Amino acid sequence: MSAIRLLVLGAVRRHGRAHGYQVRNDLEFWGADEWSNTKPGSIYHALKQMAKQGLLHAYESAPSTAGGPPRTEYEVTEQGTAEYFSLLREALTSHDKMDLLAAGIGFIVDLSREEAVTLLRRRIKGIERWRESVTEYYKPEEGPEQLGHIGEIMHMWVHSADVGAEWTRGLIERIEGGAYIFAGEDGDPFEGVLAEEHENPQEACGPHGDEPA
Repeated sequence: MSAIRLLVLGAVRRHGRAHGYQVRNDLEFWGADEWSNTKPGSIYHALKQMAKQGLLHAYESAPSTAGGPPRTEYEVTEQGTAEYFSLLREALTSHDKMDLLAAGIGFIVDLSREEAVTLLRRRIKGIERWRESVTEYYKPEEGPEQLGHIGEIMHMWVHSADVGAEWTRGLIERIEGGAYIFAGEDGDPFEGVLAEEHENPQEACGPHGDEPA
């Protein structure tokens, strides 16, 4: 649920106030429905649940401009903002939840450049500790056959750790080299990423659907 919560809070926060279809459209534009569990039903469920929990404020329904049924608009509360940044920081240090990490990368520019690098370095340390725990009983240099076909699992874990650390170091290098726009810097960090004038490449042809009741 953490990745969905982060994605939905981040998408609402981008708009200031947003209804369910806007959130869904943004996340589908990113293809988040392919690499996470952000299906339409889970998005609307998350919105309603977080409103009940005080993370979002739900405004009274208003008639849809498209002539459909009423839509509820949501706004991130102070409590929701705190939850958002907590989830974002957790996501960027995670090493075993790829959907959560992907969600975190999607909103990494909401942090300062310095903090983003600090969190990513922490992620590398977490990966290294995890790798060490695996290699306490599995010796990569001896190959996976030492443990029979089960050794392939350990081999996969070690390989994933090495690749994950390498990728993270590359991202840190790009960020430290000036890539992207981060919070507190001149410019819009999300320019061209969620541009409203872009057609959603994931959206099927036909009229836009309205939020379910």
